[in-house]
Amino acid sequence: MSPEHLNALFPPRLMNRLKGLLDIDESLIAQRFDQESLTPALAEAEVLITGWGAPVLDPAALAAAPRLRAVLHAAGTVRGMISESCWERGLLISSAAHANALPVAEFTLATILLAGKNAFGLRESLRTGHRLPPGPADLALVGNFGRKVGIIGASRVGRRVLELLRPFNLAVCLSDPYVDAAEAARLGVELVSLDELLAGSDIVSLHAPDTPQTYRMLDRRRLAAIPDGATLINTSRGALIDPEALADELTSGRLNAVLDVTEPEPLPQDSPLYDLPNVFVTPHIAGSLGNELERLGRAVVEEAERLVDGLPLVHQVLRADLHRIA
Repeated sequence: MSPEHLNALFPPRLMNRLKGLLDIDESLIAQRFDQESLTPALAEAEVLITGWGAPVLDPAALAAAPRLRAVLHAAGTVRGMISESCWERGLLISSAAHANALPVAEFTLATILLAGKNAFGLRESLRTGHRLPPGPADLALVGNFGRKVGIIGASRVGRRVLELLRPFNLAVCLSDPYVDAAEAARLGVELVSLDELLAGSDIVSLHAPDTPQTYRMLDRRRLAAIPDGATLINTSRGALIDPEALADELTSGRLNAVLDVTEPEPLPQDSPLYDLPNVFVTPHIAGSLGNELERLGRAVVEEAERLVDGLPLVHQVLRADLHRIA
């Protein structure tokens, strides 16, 4: 991570709190574990604090850090950083994914409500046709009262979205292979199959993790099952949707989409999705940005306090869960 990123994660009051727990040299920021300047520190390190873009903790890195016992990740997924050797070493791994889920869920809530009012489409109509106010025909299907919303994935983000949607008069359903009827009842949501969700939703919001099982889960057949005029929201990963099939559906104008993530990411400059009136593309901004990064830093400090006090980590990542979490 850069010094600027470190300062955003741990502003002075948080850094001082962290220094009271761990012996930290905040000037020692590594981009690679084989940096010569890092060798003495790694040899003594018991705890690593990592962030987005952290290098892989492979056998060579672990050999250089014989005293390492915990990794506190000030970001979301640890998939690209944790190797099999970490589990063999018995390292404690913690992630701030729970904290990063909050702004993603907030972004999703805002997007769902705006999509229900057709704010994106009406804004485009106003921009290009200068019609104000919209005519009755434009508004016949607009509104959030009783709007059918389908949430794919009871991930950390998906669960928070479900919580945030409760005060609104929406008909919300969920599809997740790891959730049973009893848990769905606790979440206060109707559990349906993925195909049922797609066929019965006005707005579909994707919150499944990027795993081999979810790769291209929304393929051409499933995209075709979504009703005409529905809106697809993706704040998860672009790999979950067949990009060619999605482009075809959106180019036809049959579906609307709000895409904070795409495949590839970013889209090529000549992608037709940038100019389609029914597509709203944002540059992967739903997750923690700006002042939201401090929330991730706080999560790390709180885990460091537990570690020092000999308490269990609240947000420990377990090897057995990696196949189904982001």
